[in-house]
Amino acid sequence: MASGTRRYELTEVPEVVGACRDLTRRALSEWFGPAGAPGQVAAEDALLLVSEVVTNAFTHGGVPYELRLDRTGGRLWVQVSDTSPVRPRPHGPHRPSRASGHGLYLLERLSAAWGCVPRDGGKAVWFEVEVPPVPVDPDHPWPEG
Repeated sequence: MASGTRRYELTEVPEVVGACRDLTRRALSEWFGPAGAPGQVAAEDALLLVSEVVTNAFTHGGVPYELRLDRTGGRLWVQVSDTSPVRPRPHGPHRPSRASGHGLYLLERLSAAWGCVPRDGGKAVWFEVEVPPVPVDPDHPWPEG
């Protein structure tokens, strides 16, 4: 399987989180075939985490400016860059009853790895999701959903 990279410039519009999910969904499908199709656990986890990381960048990260998607073998690597050098950190223990504040908890639970690195006076929050192959039935190559 070949490697791939996609970079998208982020804009400050209300639809940007949905647009980032759509861009990620297309990349997953193109790069991973049935394993990246809607309804697959790894694909759904990746889409949820993209929503969380992009939302957090707009809420806490200064000005978000890039979504980067990379495919390496059976993994999707996602990076969201913004202009704030402040690293994400939990605000106390996770409490499921809170209306917000679940992003870092979800990153811990659903990603294979995640982190934050300095970038151009700001930072990039990244995560990886493993996308295991789906056995293909020659009569039904795409999962139904």
